[in-house]
Parts: sequence; C-alpha cells; structure tokens
Amino acid sequence: MNFDEGIKLAFQTVKSNKMRTFLTTLGIVIGVMSVIGMMAIINALDRYMAKTLSTIGGNVFWVQKYPAVRMGHLDQKYRLRKDLKYEHVEAIKRNATLISAVSAEYYRWGRTIKYKDLATNPNIMVYGGDEFWADVNGRNISEGRALSRMDIHHRRPVVVIGADIVDKLFPFTYPVGEEVKIDGIRYEVIGVIEKMGQFLGGSQDNMVAIPYTAFTKVYGDRGSIGIAVKAKNPELILEAMDQVTAILRIARKVPPGAENDFEVVTADSIMDTLRNLTGFVFIAAVIICAISLLVGGIGIMNIMLVSVTERTREIGIRKAVGAKKRHILTQFMTEAVGICLFGGLIGILMGVLIGLLIAQALKLPPAIPLWSIFVGMGFSLFVGVVFGTYPAMKAAKLDPIEALRYE
Repeated sequence: MNFDEGIKLAFQTVKSNKMRTFLTTLGIVIGVMSVIGMMAIINALDRYMAKTLSTIGGNVFWVQKYPAVRMGHLDQKYRLRKDLKYEHVEAIKRNATLISAVSAEYYRWGRTIKYKDLATNPNIMVYGGDEFWADVNGRNISEGRALSRMDIHHRRPVVVIGADIVDKLFPFTYPVGEEVKIDGIRYEVIGVIEKMGQFLGGSQDNMVAIPYTAFTKVYGDRGSIGIAVKAKNPELILEAMDQVTAILRIARKVPPGAENDFEVVTADSIMDTLRNLTGFVFIAAVIICAISLLVGGIGIMNIMLVSVTERTREIGIRKAVGAKKRHILTQFMTEAVGICLFGGLIGILMGVLIGLLIAQALKLPPAIPLWSIFVGMGFSLFVGVVFGTYPAMKAAKLDPIEALRYE
C-alpha cells in the first residue's frame, strides 16, 4: 500500500462515521473559531482606531483630569484631583513657546437641538470652545465658518453643528444662517463640521460647538475642562508635552517629586492603552483556544483508541496479507490528522464569519489577519500529530495472530 492509498483509506473511514467525526472535532472547532474571530475583531479595531486618530494629527495632545481610557471603578486619587480651569489654559498660552495653539474644551452631553418643529434625540454633545477648537481637534468646516475670536470675546450666541444635526434638522434647507435652540437659548448656525463618521459603533457627528464664554454663561463653570494643545510640528511634540507639564505643575502647585495631578494624553498613548486592553483579550482567547484544543485532542485520542479496538480484526487481516507497521501507522495517523484538519477548517470558516458579522455590527472595516488562519491550521495539525501518535502506534504494534483471534 502506497501513501496515497493510505490517505484514501483513512478518509473513507472518517467519511463512514460522519457524526462521530463531527462531535470529536467540536473542541478543535471552538478553539480555532475563538482565535480567528477574536483576531479579526482586534485587528479591525486597531486599524480603525489608528485611522481615526490619525485625522487629528501627530502634533496634538490633550491635558485632562482623568485617564483617557478607564475601566471599572475610578481610583480615589483621580477623584481627589483639582479641576482643570481656564486659568490653566491662560498659563499655557502665556508661557509655552513650543506650541502653535491651545484650546479649552467644555462639554455637556445629552442635549436636544431644536429647529422650528423638528428636534434631535437627546444625545447631542455640546462643546464650549474657542477660535482654535476646530483646528486643534481636527474638525474641518465644510460650510460657513468656524468660531472666531470676536465670537468668544462678545459671547455671541452662535454655533457650528455636526453632520448628524444637519441630516436631522436641515434635510432640505441650507443650515448656515438659520437659528436653532439649545436648552431654550437661540443660536445662529455659522458653520457645518465635515462628516467624521462612526467610531466604535457611535457617531462622531452628533455634536455642536458654541463659544466657551457663551457656554459658561448658560451652564456655569463647574467641573473640570479638557485642554487640547497643538505643538508647532510633530517633531516637537515630546518637548512641548514636557514644557506644558512643567507649566501646569507650577500653576497647580504640584510639589517637586510628586506625580502629576493631571493626565497628558496623545493619540499614540491612547492607541497603546487600547492595544494593552486588546492584548488581554487576545491572551484570554489563546487560553480558551488551548483548553478547547486540549479537550479536542483528548477526544481525538479517545475516538482513535476506540477505532483501533473496533478494527482490531481488520488490522490483523491487513498484516496477514503483507501490511507493515508503517502502513498501519500511516493510516491511523492520517485519520487523526485528517479529523483535526477538518475541525480546524470548520473553525476557520466560522471564525471568519463571526469576525465579519461583529465588525459589521460595530461598523468597523473587516480585517482578517492571514497569519491567524495559518496559525489555526497549524494548531489543528499539531493536535492531530500529538494526540494521534499513541493510538496509531498501538495499532501498528498489534500482533497479527492475536488480532485475527479478536472477536
């Protein structure tokens, strides 16, 4: 018997026990599916985050009271920090020499924007900004103009609106020059922000910006603000961050040697934090995969041992007519590897499908890493070889006379 005949015979045996083969491979299917699906989601998320954050620019960073990414309960040391105020923005403007712009950011979430008899859902973010707000935050104005210094100085009731507000309130009307109401206050629309699209399943366009002076007049100056800073060029961002940090430590009277009582965040640091979080998800997926493959491998070994017992007489007959140990070993090893590769293939297909469906649900670009498919098939092959070796060797070592006597 040559190698091709051994493969053909092995797969005929597998084909004759379809249900048993499928149930045996479930552990492998689940393990490979988990890794492929999770890698597809993580890869899509990473690429989308990088693309979205790159629109802001490599020379922008933010100063805020709390960490950019928070999980679970907020530590007390963050809650006890002093609020950031506009006086800190003024300190940066006076003393920083490596920046081209700095903008204060006030915000209120969950507001409703009204125009005549139309109204948005109560999920609009209202920002209070200055003349640098759009530039520093990578917001381009597609219609009209951005906030100006005179708008800030005179507390003008003007607003720039996001694309979602335009779609909802002005489907057939040119919005610039119209008046909208926010919390009962009338504002003139002076500009429309270029559409940004979705981010992590949420819209970036359901927002408006008004002068921060008008914002504090309506909502007060309670709470902490955010500060967006733009360095003169990307090469100076680290030096600019150090300079701004030193200025704020002096302004906030942070003792020498004490840690900062504020956070300095860049797009890269946000990406690093998110990659660390997705790294834990990846480790969890690998653990699930390892456990599933172990269970699947034990199932493969068990079913192959049963198969050896069931086919003892067949093995005896084959040996009696000239089959050698390597032929029997090849047949049973091929069966074990074939079952595992079959399970791995199903797992890959299901993992790719799940990754695509979840990416679509989150409105992320589909991204299936090719290496994860090869890893999935490699794991399947490894399990087949490791857990199929013992049953195959047991079958190959059977004494032909004893095997022929087996009932």
